[in-house]
Amino acid sequence: MKSNTLNRLKRLALASAVGLAVGVAAGPAAAQQKLKVGLMLPYTGTFAALGNAIENGFRLAVSENGGRLGGREVEYFKVDDESDPAKATDNANKLIKRDQVDVLVGTVHSGVQMGLAKAANDNNVLLIVPNAGAGAVTGPMCSTNIYRSSFSNWQPGYAMGEVVAKRGHKNVVTITWKYAAGDESVGGFKEAFEKGGGKIVKELSLPFPNVEFQALLTEIASLKPDAVYTFFAGGGAVKFVKDYDAAGLRKTIPLYGAGFLTDGTLEAQGASAEGLLTTLHYADGIDNPREKAFRAGYAKAFPSAPAPDVYAVQGYDAGQMLATAMAATKGDAKKFDVIHAELSKATIDSPRGKFTLSKSGNPVQDMYLREVKGKENRVVGIASKALSDPSRGCKL
Repeated sequence: MKSNTLNRLKRLALASAVGLAVGVAAGPAAAQQKLKVGLMLPYTGTFAALGNAIENGFRLAVSENGGRLGGREVEYFKVDDESDPAKATDNANKLIKRDQVDVLVGTVHSGVQMGLAKAANDNNVLLIVPNAGAGAVTGPMCSTNIYRSSFSNWQPGYAMGEVVAKRGHKNVVTITWKYAAGDESVGGFKEAFEKGGGKIVKELSLPFPNVEFQALLTEIASLKPDAVYTFFAGGGAVKFVKDYDAAGLRKTIPLYGAGFLTDGTLEAQGASAEGLLTTLHYADGIDNPREKAFRAGYAKAFPSAPAPDVYAVQGYDAGQMLATAMAATKGDAKKFDVIHAELSKATIDSPRGKFTLSKSGNPVQDMYLREVKGKENRVVGIASKALSDPSRGCKL
């Protein structure tokens, strides 16, 4: 009897020892599981080049960390968001529920972003926004699991409002597409311009993506404002700038815009864009070591890709922000309180210049005044230093 009891105790001791050994081994093994990153970006259609540039920048930042973040090897999952807001939830769920990603990175289109942000909040998944400037994402929808590496639509508009007021213009007409990005950009401009003593004579708009500008250009000519502020991007920006010039307005009424008016559009705009002033958080001619190293690293990593632009920078900084967060949590993408505390005090050493993050997760950054010279948006100066979006509606 004693012998059986002794043998049983030995077996239990051995089992406990094995269990402890397995437990010790399982801890580091679990910690070394791959970090699943879901890229929800436009890979087809109008914004495909933007999606590719963002991904390239993000991958470059990860590769500079040895392909590991917080000690975990990074594994990528990709979904084309098709720039379609109606498909945002379904596409987000492919990454969240099917692929079970730890982190979401996306997207470009503000309408798609709203659906993606809601899915991230509903499922408690860390999200980094590498472009879309929708104010609500870091406003009423703000949370400790959502951060932006780009800009809010309000920021470039507000910066240009300050510039136009300081340049002595008193009466301005605004013109944009009637949608969230245009409304928010014009809203930022109006806030700063009126604060500087200016007056908005009229706010003109047309449905997105309509590009029949002639009637509105005729109205601008009849109103005879001191200047015009605009938000257009892509093909719409190309046509507006060329039509504005063709109407003879460029010679008599100065045109100002958010940076997207001349970003990625200069080749097509040609001489019609020469001398235009815009505001954005990135420009040609930024002189800092990080910018030089970034451009060299990007060219080496992606030799067949176009030169890096603002979208590549935003992707790169999304990777830098995630690296900072994962270092603080040792790779745990669910420790939102730790991530928020870390990113709220971090300084991101970006090619655009160093920036911090507000409590709502939006960059506090310099807005550059840029002038079109040939095929570049050259730095003229800083329009607004360390500009922070007001993040109205954020309860953090």
